[in-house]
Amino acid sequence: MRVAILGSGGVGGYYGGRLAAAGTDVVFLARGKHLNAMRERGLRIESPAGSVHLPAVQATDDPATVGAVDIVFFTVKLYDTESALTMLPPLIGPHTLVVPFQNGVDSVGTLARTVGAEHVAGGTTYIVSVVAEPGVIRHGALGRLIFGALDGSKPPLLVELLAACKRANIDAVLSERINVDIWSKFARLTVFSGLTSVARLPLGPLREPPEVRALMQAALEESVAVGRAVGVPLPDSLVPDIMESMMAMPPGSKSSMLEDLEHGRRLELPWLSGTMARLGREAGVPTPIHSFIATVLAPHVNGAPT
Repeated sequence: MRVAILGSGGVGGYYGGRLAAAGTDVVFLARGKHLNAMRERGLRIESPAGSVHLPAVQATDDPATVGAVDIVFFTVKLYDTESALTMLPPLIGPHTLVVPFQNGVDSVGTLARTVGAEHVAGGTTYIVSVVAEPGVIRHGALGRLIFGALDGSKPPLLVELLAACKRANIDAVLSERINVDIWSKFARLTVFSGLTSVARLPLGPLREPPEVRALMQAALEESVAVGRAVGVPLPDSLVPDIMESMMAMPPGSKSSMLEDLEHGRRLELPWLSGTMARLGREAGVPTPIHSFIATVLAPHVNGAPT
């Protein structure tokens, strides 16, 4: 199996590095200082699950030098999606599957319009991981990949990808209801990202006051109501399950959007609470909390002036 990682940051760099360390043929598509570091020194993963150093990796910024692969991990930031789409054609062969492991709910449709629905599977991930410095991925917590065919089948390529993940000790699931999984993650992430960013606080102190916990639950209920209104059969247990999981997370947990806000980088806000609020308006579902999050953080969407 040959895998291309299109977007080799905290998510793609981590999973691609784990797969490569276990023997999978992986090529990283990256740019700038991160690409230069990987070419010169390889890729290092610092992780409580076990650190690894790959002294040499395949890394490039030109997909034409890569050619067709079996699987593409589409792991760019949401605001880089449009530019990354132009890199896909050289990677697509007759049986290639592109799997987006991004934060929103629009990626599958966007990719299907670009490369054809027959070349797209669904995916989502739970992970706390960042580029600590060029060529270095720092993994903090979690690390679960969920992927699956949009029709619920089990294509041989995804079965093979699951086996490769298991060899790499990646917690991976081949799902038969990937749209529900994507929306379950989206419901959780919009609340985690939005509230930590608005409060400028990690999860621990944010979840202590009972009033804030109630706000978190109300925001989750908004998310679930929107998901159901657009036709996703989200289970009744989802809100309490997410609340329980967030109560169990390390108190220092920060969303990637809060990290971006603190460092003056662009925000994925329009594709998170912004999208939740938009879908709510279109479906006639009130989303006062997500609308507030999208509004109050709007001045920071493009990052700090340079």
